[in-house]
Amino acid sequence: MTTYETILVETPVDGVGLIRMNRPQALNALNSQITHEIFTAMEMFDRDPSIGCIILTGSDRVFAAGADIKQMLDTTAITMMAGGDFTDWSRMTRIGKPIIAAVSGFALGGGCEIAMMCDMIIASETAQFGQPEINLGILPGAGGTQRLTRAVGKALAMEMCLTDRRLSADEAKHYGLVNAVYPIEVYLNEAIKLGQKVASLSQVAIRLTKDAVNKAFELSLQEGLNYEKRNFYLLFGTEDRTEGMSAFVEKRKPVWKHK
Repeated sequence: MTTYETILVETPVDGVGLIRMNRPQALNALNSQITHEIFTAMEMFDRDPSIGCIILTGSDRVFAAGADIKQMLDTTAITMMAGGDFTDWSRMTRIGKPIIAAVSGFALGGGCEIAMMCDMIIASETAQFGQPEINLGILPGAGGTQRLTRAVGKALAMEMCLTDRRLSADEAKHYGLVNAVYPIEVYLNEAIKLGQKVASLSQVAIRLTKDAVNKAFELSLQEGLNYEKRNFYLLFGTEDRTEGMSAFVEKRKPVWKHK
């Protein structure tokens, strides 16, 4: 059993794995330890056949207020280039199961970036999203300039990265950064409900669908269409495809085998 010091891990309902960042004294600032523990827990859930969806959250006050500047203060360019858990966030992009960010309070800098690495974002009414790295003489280094631009467009992303403009929860929903906004009392429960919905479906179909959607950000349209067709064809070799179509024809609820 893995022991964690900076996160809390639980299964609040069947099929859903919940990871809660837990560095309250540092406003959940992201250092090498917490990122390593987050990725390790995600990888554990990804291997667990009983889990169909993963939720990443913080506290009601703060999701994550950014990277741990104290750890970065004496870091050199060579050290950063050498990699490690603090700079290699690609571990999260290799998670096959859907990840939902449940965001309340500040999601700034690395906090905004790790939320955008998730597949969906549910926000509380108090959520704020921003990339304030320019105030430190640096730029977003964990995908902020790329994912934010794809989410909200060049003009707004440029303003956020150059001037530290923050987006409220409602603004983030308006610009397509988040899926939904709920009162702070229920946002996490709503994220769990969404996770339950995802976990109740064919996990092999869910994985291949997530994979195809993410390829839309990496491939040309024609390459993406070809990749989508490949995944579509692969699903015709699964037991779940046979069960899903049979259940539809027979007007009953499918019983997924996840294979």
